[in-house]
Amino acid sequence: MVDVFKVVNWLRVKNNADVRTNPNAEVLTQMKAMKLLYYFQAASLATTGKRLFNNRIVAWKYGPVIEAVHAKYAGQREIVGKITAADLADYRELQQDPQLRDLLNSVYDVYGHVSAIDLMNQTHRERPWKETPQSGVISDEAIRSYYQGRFVLDEN
Repeated sequence: MVDVFKVVNWLRVKNNADVRTNPNAEVLTQMKAMKLLYYFQAASLATTGKRLFNNRIVAWKYGPVIEAVHAKYAGQREIVGKITAADLADYRELQQDPQLRDLLNSVYDVYGHVSAIDLMNQTHRERPWKETPQSGVISDEAIRSYYQGRFVLDEN
């Protein structure tokens, strides 16, 4: 399992590069990061049967949330900030694992350029969030069973 904050740093570095090279790229917000983390976890559960990170995913009003990540970035809309050497080290570490790199990049290729609002609306239409009481934990089984067959990883 991977530390969820290493995955957040991977997202921050990836988004920072996107914003610098694509004038239409939106800066990573806390809301968008939450939805991407949710889809990373979903892809891992659906394709490997294993969790990517150990944190619970909770069904909040605006969609799935990882409470520890929310607590770290409370009060911040955009979370990219200054990219440090430690952030880059986390990015490189995750990129060096072929299976992890494929999972993260496959999900990012599909959802990384979708707006936070569109991702929120999408999660609201999907069974795991819809069938979990607000502020309840979305179960791994609900995620795995719903997304199984929906994620196919690029294996370069």
